[in-house]
Amino acid sequence: MTQLTPALVLIILFLYFAMLIGVAWFTGRNVGNEGFFLANRKVPWWVVAYAMIGTSISGVTFISVPGKVGGSGLNMAFSYMQVVLGYLAGYLVIATVLMPLYYRMNLTSIYGYLEKRFGYWSYKTGSGFFILSRTLGSAARMFLAASVLQMFVFGPLGVPFPVTASLMLALIYAYTFQGGLKTIIWTDTIMTTFFLMALIFTVTTIGSNLHLSWGEIVPNVMSGKYGQIFFFDNFFGNPNHFVKQFLGGALIAITMTGLDQDLMQKNLACKNIRDAQKNMFVFCIYLVVINLLFLVLGALLYMYAGSIGLDIPARTDLLYPKIAFNHLEAAAGIFFILGLIASTYASSDSALTALTTSFCVDFLGFEKAKNIRPDHFPYEEDRRAHEAEIEKKLRKTRTWVHLGFSVVFVLIILILNALSNDAIINLIFKIAGYTYGPLLGLFAFGLFTDLKLRDKYVPVICITSPFLTWVVETSARQWLDVGFLTILINGAITAFGLWAISYRTDDEPPAEI
Repeated sequence: MTQLTPALVLIILFLYFAMLIGVAWFTGRNVGNEGFFLANRKVPWWVVAYAMIGTSISGVTFISVPGKVGGSGLNMAFSYMQVVLGYLAGYLVIATVLMPLYYRMNLTSIYGYLEKRFGYWSYKTGSGFFILSRTLGSAARMFLAASVLQMFVFGPLGVPFPVTASLMLALIYAYTFQGGLKTIIWTDTIMTTFFLMALIFTVTTIGSNLHLSWGEIVPNVMSGKYGQIFFFDNFFGNPNHFVKQFLGGALIAITMTGLDQDLMQKNLACKNIRDAQKNMFVFCIYLVVINLLFLVLGALLYMYAGSIGLDIPARTDLLYPKIAFNHLEAAAGIFFILGLIASTYASSDSALTALTTSFCVDFLGFEKAKNIRPDHFPYEEDRRAHEAEIEKKLRKTRTWVHLGFSVVFVLIILILNALSNDAIINLIFKIAGYTYGPLLGLFAFGLFTDLKLRDKYVPVICITSPFLTWVVETSARQWLDVGFLTILINGAITAFGLWAISYRTDDEPPAEI
């Protein structure tokens, strides 16, 4: 740490963000709303697959997953791989069921499906729950990175935490406000490369300090006390039981990817459905390998801490940065900072763009605003001039919405800084379980039934469901540890409520119920 001076860290961060802003300038020139939202649907599938790694592997995975390996409770040892295997099942559903639906309907916002299937209020409810969940979840991820940087970099320099948080969001805004998704896909490929370099470098460095070659690392880890993957004992009391984690992982993948505007927006940027499906299948391979490497890193961190007699922090999220900054050479600290920033920004920048897209399309009606009747402008020149004027106004509005979400992120980060005392990954999954459950219920009801809904009651059902889920989970806690199955309970309660307000297609709905 004596070699890793604050001045050196600031220079590295300055060069890093200067590079990102340079990429943003190059890719964001003359980008209209179609380019901002969907990159004009011209992105090669292999680029999307690589960029999606950065979006899905956030700072939460970068720090919290390794930190939980040597702890107790949820995700201990390698049990998180059971969740990852569940992800694969979920991604299969996404690639074969959801993505063909989105491409067939030519959607910009995936929640447009709910409007065509059920009606106005279902559409607004689905989009509203996505905005709520993504805003809270992404801000929590940013909080993790901000708190680590504050503790090890900006705090010693006397920079207040609110300034650190504001600076992090200002930098995201600086390189995303103009190019949107068209810029993000390329900046995310760069950031994905950086955090993979950090991961590989740290595994190699700690392995070397433990006198393990690359060929010896995995066998030593898997044969040790941290290497257990599958847990089949005590279904009711063990949060790591295989069935709970596998099923929970599948549902989390379906909801947090397949029903999430953020990750689906990248898939919709592919040229066609075949390219999007290729992207998804290749991404699955990346996902398994990279998550396994993060778990190997976690085991190595605990093995190394034991070898030097290091006390494990009460917040296991801090184990990785504590070792990287204080017990390894300066290069490890540099790679850690770059990896943390890259993994956090790769997920947060696309979330900011997806939130802007969803709000602009779903609530401000951007796509409908561009619809022009041919008889209104019989001359082509007049029609083009009118379209250019509308595009200019929408772009200005989009910029303000983008800025507004950045400010909201900062406020949530400051609140989390005052309240949070739990491992961040558990917080993220709790948020997802309660806010993505209604989306799961809505889409499942639309896909697997032919019933219509009394649309104006849908918001009531979807708002009530998370509260009922909390009641069920709390009541069952004495005899059943729900684990990741919160989202299943939530989705089931939502679907049951929707069934209660449903009617057959050939029936006329009553005026009131």
